[in-house]
Amino acid sequence: MNWRSPRVRLLLVAGIVVFWMGAALARLAYLQLFCYSDYLNRAERQQQRIVEVSPRRGILYDRNFHELAMSLTMESCYAMPGEIMDQDMVARLLASVLDTSPEDISSKLAASSSFVWIARKLPPEKAARIKEMNLRGVYFAPERKRFYPKQQLASHVLGYVDVDEKGLGGIEYSLDSLIRGRPGRMMVFADAKQRWFDSSEKGAEAGSNVVLTLDQNIQYIAEKELTQAIRDTRATSGTILVEETSTGRILGAANWPTFNPNSRGDASSEARMNRAIGALYEPGSVFKVVTLAGALEEGITNPEEVVDCQMGAIYVAGHRIRDHKPFGMLTVAQILSKSSDVGAIKLGLRLGAPKLYDYIRAFGFGTLTGIDLPGEGHGMLRRVENWTPISIGAVSMGQEIGVTAIQLISAMNAIANGGEWVKPHVVLGMRRDTKFFSTEQIETRRAISARTAATMRSMLQGVVLEGTGTRALLDGYTAAGKTGTAQKIDPATGHYSQTQTIASFVGFAPINNPAVTILVTLDSPVGLHEGGEVSAPVFKRVAEQVLAYLNIQQDAPVNPRLQRASLHVDAQDSASDVSDFDPTQMESATAPADIVAPPPQRSSADTPPLTLALLEGETVALPLLAGKTVREVSEQCARLGIAPVLVGTGVALEQDPKAGTTVRRGSRVTVQFGRPAHSAAPPALPPDKRN
Repeated sequence: MNWRSPRVRLLLVAGIVVFWMGAALARLAYLQLFCYSDYLNRAERQQQRIVEVSPRRGILYDRNFHELAMSLTMESCYAMPGEIMDQDMVARLLASVLDTSPEDISSKLAASSSFVWIARKLPPEKAARIKEMNLRGVYFAPERKRFYPKQQLASHVLGYVDVDEKGLGGIEYSLDSLIRGRPGRMMVFADAKQRWFDSSEKGAEAGSNVVLTLDQNIQYIAEKELTQAIRDTRATSGTILVEETSTGRILGAANWPTFNPNSRGDASSEARMNRAIGALYEPGSVFKVVTLAGALEEGITNPEEVVDCQMGAIYVAGHRIRDHKPFGMLTVAQILSKSSDVGAIKLGLRLGAPKLYDYIRAFGFGTLTGIDLPGEGHGMLRRVENWTPISIGAVSMGQEIGVTAIQLISAMNAIANGGEWVKPHVVLGMRRDTKFFSTEQIETRRAISARTAATMRSMLQGVVLEGTGTRALLDGYTAAGKTGTAQKIDPATGHYSQTQTIASFVGFAPINNPAVTILVTLDSPVGLHEGGEVSAPVFKRVAEQVLAYLNIQQDAPVNPRLQRASLHVDAQDSASDVSDFDPTQMESATAPADIVAPPPQRSSADTPPLTLALLEGETVALPLLAGKTVREVSEQCARLGIAPVLVGTGVALEQDPKAGTTVRRGSRVTVQFGRPAHSAAPPALPPDKRN
């Protein structure tokens, strides 16, 4: 081959060109076909920045559609550092408005050349001042900020959010995925020199609005009275719960210490703790309700049985347990009303550890209630095989077991609800536009029989009428409940403290058709420290206000002095605004007029007037109650000063004692209700089977 030939040289050059063109095309094909996605992602990272825009969180309402939590539109300041010529000067100007150091602003500007947040969710006045500066490279984007218009009100139930509006506590956390909605996106584009030249935005989808079972007025009552109780007793903490008896709806849940979710960063973890569902404590004498209910259900005793309480001392497994008072012979009903430890232990021993354990579980202790709030505690209940020989005595009177407030009120509520345990809950449903959609599912299960529950209600009324809970006696309403004074463990000695106690009262009203169940606990009160002394009066104040607010029909005489005073109340008083309620600033605050207004005066056309001048000890002949409704029986017994024990629904079929029997005023008469035998209608469900 003649290399000097022009033809050969031309072919050689052409071959080299074709080779390099093929190599270039092959490389280009490789990059386009196999590396396209990788290089595209690199380019996007260099040329654009995606910023998540928080959506509008759903509104939290109380059951009357009052707003408890909402989201407001705020402006957040961001910068494009690539557009800022003098970053030090901009940092100094921004720092003067944002009350921070120029160095902090400079470090943010140096962190990126395309996009940096300067300040999130600025107050309007600060945003306006920055806008007036007209700084190049400094821009604003709309964001949402969570706002709680009632401040501390129901803060532990509502919870709180972080700066990105992600729920961190309460309902805000448990329903975060539902309330938060779907975030939007803001995309920022930059050129090779990292200069911003365009942006696009995708709108966020708003979250769902949630309706809670809370009533802001009942919540106000609970928080106001708890604040006053803390001030009066100097207790370190406390809880008040108000539950609707038949449904398990939590109408009010107050905790102390409290906090303002608008500035939750200023609150300690202790203040943010929802004590109603998370704080564990020994219940003390309140737990005797479980022991006696189990003994009655098993048929091993009855309210009239007389038990020797051995003058306040008993030996269990070689250990001497002393009563708070030296009692001798007491009926079972008196064991409950006078809160005898020895009497409760004797009944617990008779019941036996396995059966007692079963009833403890039946009343919901040792497990979650399932309330729709985060942070609920299981309580503390050892398996029965792990009990020591003395455990049966300790547990019978409320020691060696840990409970939460929500467990305790649910157990008492089961007795008030005819023996049906009802799952407590705080979510009622959803609201879209102006339409309400219920998501409520009332879950119940049988704890004890309806007859045992009726007997327990009567015995618990004795606690209020003549036992340790007389300070819980209501004006205008019958009430029942149980006091508790539980000694706390002294960390220094490991033994029960003689001064540190948890004082409690759990009860319900009215007796025959309970509307609400209320719990009051005060941790470590100073001075008077027994449940009947410090917690029972709080129950009285809360119950009277709540029952009047709910317009529950009175079923007991009203104190004549209070009735006369109520005639002077101005019916035109306007309701107080609770939007700025702050318990920590309250000195002599009173509840809103629509909350503490006296019970409505019933006309003689509605209900025959009650006799207010009944003398205790007078005798009366029992009327014939057969054929009357529950309401008619209640009203007739109230006029005569007799306490009815109502079993079942429908019309009265039997009564004990019989009609015509002479009894003392204040005595009890048991009335069995049902449908007459000749009725073709299907049998009515007992109260415990109705939702």
